[in-house]
Amino acid sequence: MSQVFPRHAAGLQDLRDQGRFRRLIPRAGHDFSSNDYLGLAQSQLLQTAALEALERGVPVGAGGSRLLRGNAEEHLLLEAEAAAFFGTEAALFMGGGFNANQAIFSTLPQRGDLVLYDALIHASTHDGMRLGRAETRKFSHNDPSDAAVQIAEWRATGGSGQVWIAIESVYSMEGALAPLAEFAALAGREGAVLVVDEAHATGLFGDLGRGLAHDYAQNPAVLTLHTCGKGLGVSGALICGAQVLIDFLVNRGRGFIFATAPSPLNAALVRVALRDLAQNPERRNRAWDHITHAHGEAARLCGITGFQSQILPVIIGDDKLTMALAERLQGQGFDIRGIRPPTVPRGTSRLRISLTGTLTKPLITELFERLAPELAHLEQQPAGLGQVA
Repeated sequence: MSQVFPRHAAGLQDLRDQGRFRRLIPRAGHDFSSNDYLGLAQSQLLQTAALEALERGVPVGAGGSRLLRGNAEEHLLLEAEAAAFFGTEAALFMGGGFNANQAIFSTLPQRGDLVLYDALIHASTHDGMRLGRAETRKFSHNDPSDAAVQIAEWRATGGSGQVWIAIESVYSMEGALAPLAEFAALAGREGAVLVVDEAHATGLFGDLGRGLAHDYAQNPAVLTLHTCGKGLGVSGALICGAQVLIDFLVNRGRGFIFATAPSPLNAALVRVALRDLAQNPERRNRAWDHITHAHGEAARLCGITGFQSQILPVIIGDDKLTMALAERLQGQGFDIRGIRPPTVPRGTSRLRISLTGTLTKPLITELFERLAPELAHLEQQPAGLGQVA
């Protein structure tokens, strides 16, 4: 045990004992774990675009915050094009989805407001709420009826400020889709602002890959977040919504004001990725063909069904069994990662199978052929050691 930081060392040992110790491992094998859903991250399209941008003098680094000299032309062009593409008044480009969510929820809801959030909302939203001044309440996952109950109870106790409803359109560890029409209707009835994290929908869902909330995005009481490091294959995040909210973030959002601006080169590449979404539907169609194939093979070979998206969670339950299974699959050339608490609820450790744009149908079939006997073996274990759902 460390003699200098004994409490930290003890905490790490406790994680090891529980099977929850994390370590960084190099990428290897077939990509069933990243969020590169369209295969853009390593595409010739973006490689060529990067070279062309550098040749025309686009800077690699911003050199400062956007409010100082870090505000490059590529940032402004991207924000204008993103607002037009996603159908909103304005857009704001930030360094990543985590700090964008943190900025939204620490800045926009005011004292006396209520942030009502889904029970499985991302950690970045939780961090933003902790930094903010509004009251917070959670509602049951994907349950608009419970959200309505929470609003009514809050108002019955004297709550009178603005309500902000925070959801994800596609949940990153479940792959489940939010009932957006019902949440939009609830927000309309209650005069609430609907904040939709489209991180795992952008590029795949909605018209031209513009997300599941696109039909509601023109409503000034809807704010959407589109991350650029998943389906778009680059990095950064775009907050899209009413001009007044974007201006407020520029003036009050500490995560924006005091951060070095995102790379202008990244902004140029996101512009190319958005253009590709609009002009090349075949990339998205191919992704969905593979997703549909994976759903069918999971059912045929492993007997697991109910998937809704490119994210296929296979619930194992036990932390150590989950990680051992993930390591065995990695050893066979399939880069699949185990997900444990606190990322997911206790007792629901899982394999998170992600359908990325670099895969082929034969590879997808082979994965489930390898997985089937592993799951069958787990089902034969003593009760409590492994549960497949």
